[in-house]
Amino acid sequence: MNALLGLLRKEWYHILRDRRTLFVIVFYPIVQVMLFGASVRTDVRNVRLAIVDPTPDATTLELRNRFAATGVFRIVSVTPTDAPLDHLFQTDTAQVAVAFQPRFGERLSRGEAAQVLVFSDATEPNSGTSRQIYVRSVLQAYQEELGLRAGALRIVPRVRSRFNPTRVSANLFVPGLMAIILTIIAALMTALSLTREKETGTMEVLLVSPLRPWQIIVGKISPYLVIGFLSVLSVYGVARIVFHVPMQGSLALLIVEGMLFILVSLSLGILVSARTSSQRVATLAAMMATMLPTQMLSGLVFPIESMPRALQWVSLIVPARWFIVIVRGIMLKGVGLSYVWQETMILAAMALVLLVASTQSFKVRLQ
Repeated sequence: MNALLGLLRKEWYHILRDRRTLFVIVFYPIVQVMLFGASVRTDVRNVRLAIVDPTPDATTLELRNRFAATGVFRIVSVTPTDAPLDHLFQTDTAQVAVAFQPRFGERLSRGEAAQVLVFSDATEPNSGTSRQIYVRSVLQAYQEELGLRAGALRIVPRVRSRFNPTRVSANLFVPGLMAIILTIIAALMTALSLTREKETGTMEVLLVSPLRPWQIIVGKISPYLVIGFLSVLSVYGVARIVFHVPMQGSLALLIVEGMLFILVSLSLGILVSARTSSQRVATLAAMMATMLPTQMLSGLVFPIESMPRALQWVSLIVPARWFIVIVRGIMLKGVGLSYVWQETMILAAMALVLLVASTQSFKVRLQ
């Protein structure tokens, strides 16, 4: 019994004397609960709506105002033709589009059926269906009011789903899972590898060796870059062969973007390991810095536009948010670098900042 009590005292001493360990252990469940509570939203908000109105009249203008007044839609474009829709959907500027039939109001006034085409981005099947329902509810409410005043007036909505017309959920989750898998391989495994060397004492040998900090980092991340490259290919193979996820864009571009994301994750893992002293702390810190944001704040499961404004701002610094946009754009929408260059530049900037910070952390430890 005395030996057991001594072991317990020793373990509590190691936990309490390491302030970073104590901070991570206490802070991790709080962050997890707050992220889940604030980001798990199934409702649809701030839907980016494009309007195609070839012959504007009082009826279409009133419907536009009704869409804007719901608080659900945000009108981002009003055009006379549907030609710009491809660009709007591919760049994720618009999530749903409403195209009125020519002479829409005139047809209604004559008692004829007037058609409305509803185009929805179905790369997120559940959200795409919800957006269509909201559009149809606005049209239905307006039709009922017209019917009360003027008899048998009808609005006929025609729904079209783009990029994922069958609404297969695998097309949503499988490309996004690439971000989680690469994060685990890159950030978490790198952090554990480096902190393990600290615990065994081999890191000090490296720090006092003729190797410069950037050379140590290159030597540590190179094997994981190769592993990450193979992981990108394996995830792509499983997505295509097992789940039949379409590949509309360039495989070469997908691999390059995947390697860039791996570099970001590796840099983050190295930074975490440089700031922690044990594998236990590194694991929790890496999960807080990578896994939780990737799962909750990247748009993998829950739409970012439905989250509170504060979390939307926080999601801007989550690398997986930008990578998931790139992967879905390449695989489902068939876009090229000209459409995802902004996301690519953001990931490149994150990689540069994290690499510099990691190198500086090693220099501090060397001094």
